[in-house]
Amino acid sequence: MSSGIRNTLLGCFAFMALMLGLFTNNMFREPVLSDAELREKGIVLLPQPRQVAPFALLGEDGQPFTEADLAGGWTLAYFGFTSCPDICPVALSVLAEGRRRLEAEGGPDFRGLLVSVDPERDTPERLREYVSHFDPSFRGVTGAVELIETLGAQVSVAFAKVPTEDGDYTIDHTGNVVIFNPQGDYLGLLRMPQSPGQVELAIKTLARRAGEG
Repeated sequence: MSSGIRNTLLGCFAFMALMLGLFTNNMFREPVLSDAELREKGIVLLPQPRQVAPFALLGEDGQPFTEADLAGGWTLAYFGFTSCPDICPVALSVLAEGRRRLEAEGGPDFRGLLVSVDPERDTPERLREYVSHFDPSFRGVTGAVELIETLGAQVSVAFAKVPTEDGDYTIDHTGNVVIFNPQGDYLGLLRMPQSPGQVELAIKTLARRAGEG
């Protein structure tokens, strides 16, 4: 066999191997769902990311937390409070499990954030202890009620103090998880009831759309 024919055959084999690899990769790759398909799974994305107005809150580390701290990565934020008896710990547990699954798969990461709607009781120290129970990387922020209300209004979140019969109070609040993109813009939300699979799907899809995976 001449060297020319041998080189041609080797080139053909290499091309066939490349095409087979691409075909196999496409077969087993998870499809990127459309916005409508995501909505059916409780993942609601805005037509265009929405920039949030500048704000200044206080982080669980005692340091200022501003809109600049939302930049640099995907953030899933939950507006709740540490005295919440049910939906808040469930939501944060779901976020933590979703993050563990992504980490185990070597997938894209996100930052978990609890925005306290009860600054009267949720001090930075209390927030630090609370969020670290779910995931050491999670952060908590607090601040004046008016500042939290202003931020919440921009991301489709509302809350209100409700007196209880024992003379104390609780907080009624929106249960959605807010999605911020790596530019710190409001991108959408995860509707209740959230699940670890929903968290995984949202972050994987968004990261792939952004060309991260």
